[in-house]
Formats: sequence, structure tokens, C-alpha cells
Amino acid sequence: MYNTDLPRRAELPTSAQLKRSTWIASITAAAILAFVVLPSEYAVDPTGVGRMLGLTQMGEIKTQLAQEAAQDAAATAGGGNAELATRLDRIETTLQGLAARTPAATPTDDPVAELTESQPAEEQAAVPEMQQQQAEAPASEWRDEVSFTLAPGEGAEFKLVMEQGAQAHFHWTANGAVVNYDTHGDGGGNSVSYEKGRSVGEQDGVLEAAFTGNHGWFWRNRTGEPVTLTLRTRGAYSELKRMI
Repeated sequence: MYNTDLPRRAELPTSAQLKRSTWIASITAAAILAFVVLPSEYAVDPTGVGRMLGLTQMGEIKTQLAQEAAQDAAATAGGGNAELATRLDRIETTLQGLAARTPAATPTDDPVAELTESQPAEEQAAVPEMQQQQAEAPASEWRDEVSFTLAPGEGAEFKLVMEQGAQAHFHWTANGAVVNYDTHGDGGGNSVSYEKGRSVGEQDGVLEAAFTGNHGWFWRNRTGEPVTLTLRTRGAYSELKRMI
């Protein structure tokens, strides 16, 4: 095994040489710091040499970029909080709107209506309701009554002008014959189909408007004989009008 020879005393640097090397290294480091590092990294140029060499401009660009990055980070954090607050406000506004549009429960002697009102609010809001009644109301209680005749293949449409959530009781009959029907609504860019049927002789129930607009029925006679159809209505609507 070979061991490196120890240097001789004459080969070791003297104290004066060590001090001189230390001073040279310190002066060199200070010069690099003053002439290169400070101007290029922090745009600090105590001697003016950095600007002559173009290093100060580099430091100014770096400093500006760092400031912009810090501002962007702060803006992003603030924007996130603002966006969260905006979403919470929208959710609260939506909930308030839904609560305001939910019809208040009213006492009723109709077991079918009581069963519908006892259902969860989510089920009632999912599909606009058309409650079926068990018996025709007395003729004296009807607000409007119209009768018309449909030739074979002919169709007719009557609609009620209603506000959102309003209810109208109805009864229509083909007086012994049958017709195809489509109960639907439209208005304000909205449309909804409540119910359809084929070869139906009569129907009675409650039509609840899903939105403000026109809500009613379209009938078509698919038999080979003329059909006289009678429609009776009452409830919360402003007008019954024939569309077709």
C-alpha cells in the first residue's frame, strides 16, 4: 500500500502567502458581486459597470418579472375567493327563487290532491303535474264550456292562458266517441308535453302550468265519423282561446 509523501516544510505556503491568497479571493468575490451579481440579479449597480455591460437591464427585467408573478399570484388568490363568493350568491339566489315559486299548500277535500301535496317537493318539481279527478264537477261550477265537431282526420286545439304554478280544473268528453289527444304547453320560448293518449273517450283532472304561457289540449279525430267534443274548464287562468 502506497502512502502519499508528506510535503516538506519548505513546500508549504507561508502565512504571508495564505493572507495574500485570502485577500485576492475576497477582492475577486467582492468585484464579482458588485460588477456582475448585483446588477444582473437585483438591478443594483453601485459602480456603473453593470449598466455599461448590459447586466443592469437584465436585472431590471428579472425584478419586474418577479413583481408581476407576485401580483398575478395575489390576484389569482383573490379572484378564486371572489369566484367562490359569486357561486355561493348564485346558489342562494336560485334556492330563494325556487322557494318563492313553490305553490303554498291549501286545504282540500280531494283525496287525490292531498296525496299529491304529501309527495316530496323534488318529485312535484320534477314533472309538471296533471292531477286526475274522480268525478265531473257540477255544471254550475264550470267557468267556460265549448262544444265543437271534428270531421274525420280533423284536429282542434284549445289553450288556457295561465301563470306559472296556476291550476285549472277541466273535463272534456267525445260524447260517446273517441279521439287522440296531446296535453301540452308553450310560451316564452318554453314548451312542455304533459300527457298524450289514443282512442280516449273523455278525461277530467287538474292542469298545473309549468311556466307562464298557453297550456291546453290538441285533439284529432281518427275515426271514420264526425265527433262532437265538449270541453269544460274552471280555475286560475285569464282566457280560454282556440288556437286551431
